[in-house]
Amino acid sequence: MLSPNSYLIGRPGSRGELDTPALLIDIEAFERNIAKMAEYARTRRVQLRPHAKTHKSVTIARRQIDAGAVGICCATLGEAEVMVQGGIPGVHITSPQVTVAKIERLIALNKVAPPGLSVVIDHPDNLKALDAAAQRADTRLAVLIDFTAGHGRTGCADADAVVALARAATSARGLALRGIQSYSGNLQHIPQRVERLRRAQEQRDILRRVIQQVRSAGIAVEIVTGAGTGTYDLDGEDGPFTELQVGSYVFMDVDYQRALLDGINTPAFETSLFVSTAVVSANASGYVTTDAGLKCFATDGPVPDVAAGAPAGSLYQFFGDEHGKLILPVGTAKPPIGTRIECVTPHCDPTVNLHDAYHVVRGDMLIDIWPVDARGKR
Repeated sequence: MLSPNSYLIGRPGSRGELDTPALLIDIEAFERNIAKMAEYARTRRVQLRPHAKTHKSVTIARRQIDAGAVGICCATLGEAEVMVQGGIPGVHITSPQVTVAKIERLIALNKVAPPGLSVVIDHPDNLKALDAAAQRADTRLAVLIDFTAGHGRTGCADADAVVALARAATSARGLALRGIQSYSGNLQHIPQRVERLRRAQEQRDILRRVIQQVRSAGIAVEIVTGAGTGTYDLDGEDGPFTELQVGSYVFMDVDYQRALLDGINTPAFETSLFVSTAVVSANASGYVTTDAGLKCFATDGPVPDVAAGAPAGSLYQFFGDEHGKLILPVGTAKPPIGTRIECVTPHCDPTVNLHDAYHVVRGDMLIDIWPVDARGKR
């Protein structure tokens, strides 16, 4: 893709010469993360359907599929359209699609998608609308019943509602019921592992009862999908999930690194995503100003961590739309203007959505540039 940094690809030392701000992937840490999660799934005999809302990249989705994933999750229909256009199989849309325009787009996508496209439903009115649209288009749409999983954002509120919707789906001529989604997004960032374990176990017990009630009604449940990076090693151990919707493990961010710090040993996955920013002013006392501000980092969590390029103990603060403030430890020398500072992203998903491209680095060299294909897709 066209980029002011394209000419640097393959040049030794180019990591430190990038036009900033630039979103970086450390390819070696990134590849180890993908391999580690894939190995975990293989040894536990559970499938992976990683969440593309994290990376919004066809290139990364292909690498996850090549490592053994059965498909990709998408939070929005726009993301799913990009993944389908890129030839990614097994795309699952994790949010209900209910407006007339979205339903028309969904049905059109279903007719051209590689095998395995599916979407969640959580309301009988939506089921009827999808069924009618699929029948008009002479196609069959795969659906999963969305169960609230204690989160309450979307999903059926209880087992009776799940069973009722599953019954309706099995009799709908335009739909094919594949299973149940139960994603406890509210558990993923609980910082104490023992509390995360307890609450994840409670939700799995509830989910088992829901599944049993559906099966007792004579309805098959082929897929049970859910979990995430924060609970992958809890929800993947004793069922009932058949697949994990992990996402942030490929990159890790400040929030997840802190949440998983009290894990089995250290966080299982490495930070592979950074923003490279340059010092643009060094005239003030005690800090320097960089060229990465609110337009470069998500602001719904902690501030970025300083990873490299500045004295140990330096702290980042937001300093406006285009600027950051790097507060320096007392007595340390200021980094000169032009110095590249690398920061860990505070929340990777919305940070990625602020950038057009990944700058893929190996050691000190830029080796490739990947587009953020689904940036801003709704």
